[in-house]
Amino acid sequence: MNARSLADLNAPAALDDGLEALGVTVEVGGKTLLQTASVRFTAGEVTAILGPNGAGKSTLMSVLTGQRQPSAGQVRLAGQALADCPNAALARLRACVAQETQVAFDFTVREVVELGRYPHRRQPSAQEASIVLQAMQQAAVAHLRHRALNTLSGGEKARVHLARALAQVWEPVAGADGSYPPRWLLLDEPTAALDLRHQHRMLQLARSRAHGQGLGVVAVLHDLNLALRYSDRCVVLQSGQVVASGPTAGVLTAGCIRQVWGVAARAVPAAPGVADGGALQYVFEPVPVAPGL
Repeated sequence: MNARSLADLNAPAALDDGLEALGVTVEVGGKTLLQTASVRFTAGEVTAILGPNGAGKSTLMSVLTGQRQPSAGQVRLAGQALADCPNAALARLRACVAQETQVAFDFTVREVVELGRYPHRRQPSAQEASIVLQAMQQAAVAHLRHRALNTLSGGEKARVHLARALAQVWEPVAGADGSYPPRWLLLDEPTAALDLRHQHRMLQLARSRAHGQGLGVVAVLHDLNLALRYSDRCVVLQSGQVVASGPTAGVLTAGCIRQVWGVAARAVPAAPGVADGGALQYVFEPVPVAPGL
């Protein structure tokens, strides 16, 4: 592994500042979980990774975060192989929220969120004292800050880990050459444990940070209407392969949904006054099953 510094991730020679998977294949125990997947993610946008159960969504996310090494192909960040980027530098530019995160010790909510600032301890922000509180406020967990994390509900824990990730990539980090590389927020099924109100709040927050601050947000989602409302682009997986990608409203057609998810989708207009995303949403109905099947 080549040793590189944060400055390398800011190098002018790296004209490509995106996150991309190039021909990524993942095989485990003789089974192919992901097959020659190639997809590019752009900072300043929310990209949803979509697909039915077992499609390879979390496998792709685990490769993008570096938690899993691909059997073939590679992931590149800012034009460099992710495997060659030092963890300390990556931690200052990229934060991840997994489906399930276990905390072994009896940390309070505030202490967990403060962990997000650990990568910045040697070069603290001028706003360091207020970042943790602001992150908790945005994730709606400030009132829980003195509670032990393990006493919270699943949805409350999910919001705490979002606050920790927000604190980690709260503001741009300058490299030695004075440039500011994009920051990334990678979320694996972030709305799974949340009630309706907080599902929308979380994705509104992600969209706001992407569009307002240039954060690159990649999120595994199951709810197609949430994806239509809040994501700019989407990647659709089926049986471990990328079958579609592009602007969300253009990809998630009724035909695509029927083919990939096996349900009928009837388009209806979104509620008047909806500010986020497009005007399209769907009502879903099961596809009739032939007798004997």
